[in-house]
Amino acid sequence: MTTTPVQREYFLDSIRAWLMLLGIPFHISLIYSTHTWHVNSIEPSWWLTLFNDFIHSFRMQVFFVISGYFSYMLFLRYPMKRWWKVRVERVGIPMLTAIPLLTLPQFIMLQYVKGKADDWQNLSLYEKYNTLAWELISHLWFLLVLVVMTTVSLFIFSRLRRHLSRHHEAHFSGVTWPKLSLLFLLLGMGYGVIRRTLFIVYPPILSDGLFNFVVMQTLFYIPFFMLGALAFISPGIKSLFTIPSRGCAVGAALAFAAYLLNQKYGSGDAWMYETESVITMLLGLWMVNVVFALGHRLLNFKSARVTYFVNASLFIYLVHHPLTLFFGAYITPHITSNALGFFTGLVFVVGIAIALYEIHLRIPLLRFLFSGKPQTKSDSAKALS
Repeated sequence: MTTTPVQREYFLDSIRAWLMLLGIPFHISLIYSTHTWHVNSIEPSWWLTLFNDFIHSFRMQVFFVISGYFSYMLFLRYPMKRWWKVRVERVGIPMLTAIPLLTLPQFIMLQYVKGKADDWQNLSLYEKYNTLAWELISHLWFLLVLVVMTTVSLFIFSRLRRHLSRHHEAHFSGVTWPKLSLLFLLLGMGYGVIRRTLFIVYPPILSDGLFNFVVMQTLFYIPFFMLGALAFISPGIKSLFTIPSRGCAVGAALAFAAYLLNQKYGSGDAWMYETESVITMLLGLWMVNVVFALGHRLLNFKSARVTYFVNASLFIYLVHHPLTLFFGAYITPHITSNALGFFTGLVFVVGIAIALYEIHLRIPLLRFLFSGKPQTKSDSAKALS
């Protein structure tokens, strides 16, 4: 197994950043969609609902493929224990920082916005714990899942490194889109069976916030994480992702149509969520090709502007959520047009998030807390240059 550093994949850096930043229009459009959220406009918008559903249907699946790719790349670069420490620090420290600084104030604000502040005393101890689990983890859930995946990957990546090599392409010579599609179809069905079994045996467990994030979300997204690792190992698999496939594009369009139909006609008391797991497992797989192929064609270059947003994307994503909820609670009611409200929200949230990012760059402690990276004098100079 070679440990020689590989050339930086600029298009993957860019895709990862833009997928994270897509969380901003996703959450702002959620205000104006037909979906019930913490805050909603008086009248929903059909096109913002469609836009919101489109982003939600594939964004995190593709994100976890890229995370798996870079995670395995770093796994080959560091000793195993050092790799785990670095990876957990990079995602765990920002998550733990954001809870008291962002999601706790967000939770307190929402209690007053939704008029539930007085109800807190009437909740049972478990209800308080579960409410805090959902609300304090909130949009940080993917960081918690990455911590879990990193820990699980200690075993899986070790076995991969012992048995595979970038030069052993024969291991993957038979990988094709039909075979991957069949595999992910079965994985989606398997996830659906697990969820349905839990629903039959003990339904309350599916409403437990910590169980949902640590177990259910990890189970759903870890196939994409491992697929990313295999894409780093195998040039053949990687080429499947970066070479445009008409079949994947058509399949993704049909899967998204099925996703919308399931959203409209499915019932949560029936098989809606299990059906969704199958659809989004396949849709996410096919959208890997669509997104990677477009990114490889349009974003595979080094740019100071792109590098800025690559570096800023995590911080901006972390702070955008409470800003979006503030906008939805206090500004949205004063804007009668949904379209105007959506674009005003983008300017409001992005503008303040970038300003906060620039401020935090000038405070070494905050740079460390929101990146998980130890700060040196050279880091300070780079951050301010």
